[in-house]
Amino acid sequence: MTHDPSEINGACAWHGKAMEQDPRWRFALSRDDIAEIHGALDHVRQSGLAWDKMTKFDFPLPGLADKFAEMADELENGSGLANVSGLPVAEFGDGLRHVWYGIGLNLGQPVFQDFHAQLMRDIQDEAVDTDSLEGHKLTTRDGEKFQSSKARTLSNGILRFHTDRTDVVALLCVRQAKAGGVSRIASSVTVHNEMLRRDPELAALMYEPLHRARLGEERGGELLSYALPVFGQLKGRFTSHYSRTYVEAAQEMLDVPRMEDHHWRALDLLAELADELCFEMTMQPGDMQFINNHVIYHARTAYEDHLDANADQRRLLHRLWLAMPNSRALPADHEVLWRNVAAGAVRGGIGQT
Repeated sequence: MTHDPSEINGACAWHGKAMEQDPRWRFALSRDDIAEIHGALDHVRQSGLAWDKMTKFDFPLPGLADKFAEMADELENGSGLANVSGLPVAEFGDGLRHVWYGIGLNLGQPVFQDFHAQLMRDIQDEAVDTDSLEGHKLTTRDGEKFQSSKARTLSNGILRFHTDRTDVVALLCVRQAKAGGVSRIASSVTVHNEMLRRDPELAALMYEPLHRARLGEERGGELLSYALPVFGQLKGRFTSHYSRTYVEAAQEMLDVPRMEDHHWRALDLLAELADELCFEMTMQPGDMQFINNHVIYHARTAYEDHLDANADQRRLLHRLWLAMPNSRALPADHEVLWRNVAAGAVRGGIGQT
């Protein structure tokens, strides 16, 4: 092997059972915080500005600055996770998107989540073939239709452990499912360290490039692939970008090198360890979950929705992708995904054409 990876220690290397009881990643809004958010919403409503046209200065939250700074530090230099409870979603009515986007702007810079320049994605069961609607046509080598990661997200099915293409993924729970839809969260740093202990050769493989498809996110994604390692280190800081769906999609493309058995065994071990080392969290309406994708894998259990209810009663999360001003520098070979690997850069998301 050409790589000699080392363990990463620190607050980002945690085990699920201990992390579940740790208060450091839990934050709550006070009455004063909520009053300030209402004030910012009143301010932007008076201007008539659409939520996706706002800047940080259009939604000022100076009283929350210290809390946001503590959260940003926990995300980048601590556990990689921050959960904020107590946002009274029903109070904001049709201004909720302004509120959520404004909170995101006060933490980082929202980046695009698809080739339509989408800045906020509604995570819900669309109950339709979103791949066909988007024109994605990748099939397996056996002629079966391949479901993209985006389509899987917009269903009520299980989501395997993965990362998103952004420094921090932020989720606001608007409504819960009838049952299921539980968040599963694992430290990718601990997964990496445990892989090193159990099978160092397989761990070293994850520092070598694997081809992934851009299916479901980028225009023409069923025709495009890129090579990127699953693990990376730079100056003692770790990063992992991982979604097995994109790897599997690339393997159905004719011009992509075939993976060998040991690559699949490495990905199998990674998934097994994430499952073993994770903890679960059920988000309540008004909960805000922030995850640093460089050091955390996240997943979701399948869920049952309120099928007989109106659409405005079914499970709904609002998602933002945030480039963070205090983000780490990344290895040069990660530029193919992030476009800019400098610390604090506005990076990630989906490039626009």
